[in-house]
Amino acid sequence: MILGIDSYLWLKWLHVLSSTVLFGTGIGTAFQMWFAHLRGDVRSITIVTRNVVLADWLFTLPAGILQPITGLALVIQAGLDLTASWLVVTYALYCLAFVCWVPVVVLQIRVRDLAAEALATGQSLPPAYHSTMRLWFALGWPAFIALIVIYLLMVAKPDLW
Repeated sequence: MILGIDSYLWLKWLHVLSSTVLFGTGIGTAFQMWFAHLRGDVRSITIVTRNVVLADWLFTLPAGILQPITGLALVIQAGLDLTASWLVVTYALYCLAFVCWVPVVVLQIRVRDLAAEALATGQSLPPAYHSTMRLWFALGWPAFIALIVIYLLMVAKPDLW
């Protein structure tokens, strides 16, 4: 017990905090990146994408690692069935979000590099930039929706089957 709080509540706090960081950083960086893209200013895109990539390494990655660790520890400490339907769907959705996020990070790095090159050479953004952004946008939606549904499942804990 630390500060009068038992280990379960500390784990729950860390789980909620990391989910907030994961979702908040994701939506915040996606917003910044998309609106920089829509403005089309190469300098802004270069700066924003550099910051987005950094934020993913500093915030999203650690939070994404903490989520399954703290989640599993909470399930075990609470004595829940690891195969409860709402948990199984949560596992699948988290995997979907992860499978989308990994290529999104690679795409963000590519966009950052393409924008930096265009800025350095004084050229406009190349076609590869635009196709990379379309794929980045498309992959962001399944991850975003998966995390929204996970929040719902965590709160409601419905018996799905």
